Amino acid sequence: MVVVESEHKIAPWKIEEIDRLKKLLKEGKIIALADLMDVPARQLQEIRDKIRDKMILRMSRNTLIERAIKEVAKETGNPEFAKLADYIAKGAAIIVTDMNPFKLYKTLEESKTPAPIRGGAIAPCDILVEKGSTGMPPGPFLGELKSAGLPAVIEKGKIAIREDTVIVKEGEVVSNKVAVVLSALGIKPTKVGIDLLAAYEDGIVYAPNVLKIDEEEFLQDIQKAYSGAFNLSVNAAIPTTETIGAILQKAFSEARALSIESAFLTDRTYGDILGRAYSQMLAVASEVGDEAIDEELKEILSSSSAATTEVEPEKDESSNYEEEEKEEEAPAAAGLGMLF
Repeated sequence: MVVVESEHKIAPWKIEEIDRLKKLLKEGKIIALADLMDVPARQLQEIRDKIRDKMILRMSRNTLIERAIKEVAKETGNPEFAKLADYIAKGAAIIVTDMNPFKLYKTLEESKTPAPIRGGAIAPCDILVEKGSTGMPPGPFLGELKSAGLPAVIEKGKIAIREDTVIVKEGEVVSNKVAVVLSALGIKPTKVGIDLLAAYEDGIVYAPNVLKIDEEEFLQDIQKAYSGAFNLSVNAAIPTTETIGAILQKAFSEARALSIESAFLTDRTYGDILGRAYSQMLAVASEVGDEAIDEELKEILSSSSAATTEVEPEKDESSNYEEEEKEEEAPAAAGLGMLF
């Protein structure tokens, strides 16, 4: 009689690999998953050299990575960590680093290099073929360009593109024929590198769409928020280290305006109040008949009128303005003397 074991046995090398992965996962501060499927070996080695001192990159089978993550989550009593396994895809690998997830994402994106697009791939953007000479002599390639939808002609003994042409629009599938032509023209519309699948830090799993940040837009948002908070603090009179100066200046300006408007004399506003009263007195005097004012006031009004209408032709406008102010000072003093 043959006895069949019901338990599924795992190969010893797999158990050893899972143990190594678990040790790595437990020691890391930031754990991330990355996709290396579409990275050529040569470029992967270049990327490894660039990130060697910044992170540890460990490649393994997806099934073993998933099992290691779930076992670590169970052993550490951290169910949130197990959610990282949901992001395993394609040629997954483990990244262990001290970088925060946002910096890690940026570092991996910056390590990518331009590459030709393959047939069957989705265009990441509008693929433009610019007009001009291709540098190639007439031959079969001319037919290939036309077959791909490009307005190719012969100019000065070379194949040229007659006008700028979008050969594939964003989101469309690139045919093999077009991919060959683009590669021959040296057009590299894609970038090859390590794609971050997800990153885990302090109980939170970050997806790539969260980690992708437009830094310029983010900075503008911060500046806008700061400006709004500053204005709220000043207008609501909520003092902070940054706004106390502006709040005091605003309060002083408002108090000064109120003092002048209500004719409440202070050592800082009495000059403005008296000057305003004098101006109002002159305005009233100019509206009444000559029989209602004395000779002294008539002379003041006459002097003021002459000062505002007289123009010296050889002086510029700023000089005229300064002279008018000087001429008004004398009648102002006389008027104040008459009032008091």
